Amino acid sequence: MKRVLVLGSGGAGKTTFAQRLGETIELPVVHLDGLFWKPGWVRTPDNEWADILRVEIAKPEWIIDGNYGSSRQLRIDAADTIILLDLPRRICMWRITKRTAMYYGRSRPDMAEGCVERFNMEFLIWVWTYKNRSLKRVMADLSNARGKRIVILRNTREIESFLKEPHAYETR
Repeated sequence: MKRVLVLGSGGAGKTTFAQRLGETIELPVVHLDGLFWKPGWVRTPDNEWADILRVEIAKPEWIIDGNYGSSRQLRIDAADTIILLDLPRRICMWRITKRTAMYYGRSRPDMAEGCVERFNMEFLIWVWTYKNRSLKRVMADLSNARGKRIVILRNTREIESFLKEPHAYETR
């Protein structure tokens, strides 16, 4: 495991998982949200975003967490391991609510400075509909990923088990 992609719904715990995995296997962690968003929640222009991604995935070792469907295939192609955190909707919604309350009015550590945490109904709807919409596209992309180690973790017990022995954990 030298190039690890972490995917999943908002609130699934991608950032925390990536940080813990990075500490365990000693790989640098890249949070896409921190690269994509500029202060004030301004999106990075598409051409600039493509350049940023190319630089990151060209590095020999990394753990990249984040979704961004438009560049998912590029990251899947560059990864040797893809980890999907497929947690229940209720857990993701609870974590989003808790995170919003915890950081409301200030920037989270994994975000660009000036991206102040706020209540965002559009994001909540995306999380609520993730399994019925986005997850289907993710699974289709993963079904075409040849020669990759794909790990799907569906609950906290599986996540903890993986983090204890990431190299020995069975793929699904």
